Amino acid sequence: MPEISGPNGNHVKSMEEGDNEAVRMENGNSPVSDFNGIRALTCGISVSFLQKLIAEVFGTYFVMFAGCASVVVNLSKGSITFPGVSIVWGLVVMVMVYSVGHISGAHFNPAVTIAFATCRRFPWKQVPAYISAQVLGSTLANGTLRLLFGGIHEHFPGTIPGGSNMQSLVLEFIITFYLMFVISGVATDNRAIGELAGLAVGATVLLNVLLAGPISGASMNPARSLGPAIVANRYQSIWVYIVGPICGAVFGAWAYNLIRFTDKPLREITKSGSFLKSIGRSGSN
Repeated sequence: MPEISGPNGNHVKSMEEGDNEAVRMENGNSPVSDFNGIRALTCGISVSFLQKLIAEVFGTYFVMFAGCASVVVNLSKGSITFPGVSIVWGLVVMVMVYSVGHISGAHFNPAVTIAFATCRRFPWKQVPAYISAQVLGSTLANGTLRLLFGGIHEHFPGTIPGGSNMQSLVLEFIITFYLMFVISGVATDNRAIGELAGLAVGATVLLNVLLAGPISGASMNPARSLGPAIVANRYQSIWVYIVGPICGAVFGAWAYNLIRFTDKPLREITKSGSFLKSIGRSGSN
């Protein structure tokens, strides 16, 4: 039978190889590595590319629904307040990273997908499908909000520059650079505390919205701006929210790569691959 590739493109053993290893396990002749090979085979089969795309649609939908809904409700009722809107964006990103990050990588953002591809951490051939899923999820979320709240012109949940286009472009570049720098550190470097990746990314989104929300809308995400624009047919300065985040994410990813190199992973120095696990071990002693 043909070989199967795992979720990250890694080689996974064929079915016959997995079956032979299972037989050796039953006979008591198989080391632990044999079991790991079978487990990798199972993961490679269960998480197909279609499942990843569906996860991206759902993840982007819920991120945009919660975030954009907080904007609409605040504009119509004034009860959430701007800091509350920032908290909603940060929390929903954190929640969805933990929910589907192990399935699709939890991009939810075309800029992040493109940045990973430029660093060869994501296959270019999958980029168009991922971006389509993300834009679809954002559009469906904003379509739902339009049905619920009527799409009043003054309650537009999209992103429009509060000043000049250049000011918003530069700000979007900086905050997306910051976001992608954090993502690269906590999600792609095995020396980082992987269990806290969602918290770090969500907190970064919260801080960026607090900082840039009143000026540029703090998009950091072309899908976040395209969804409301498509539903409301309002494309004012939309190029700012495509060029700025994409360039910022690419530069942010490459900037982290400049400092990534080390002769020895930190886990080999500390003999621990997880900060949380090390706490658990020290607490049990």
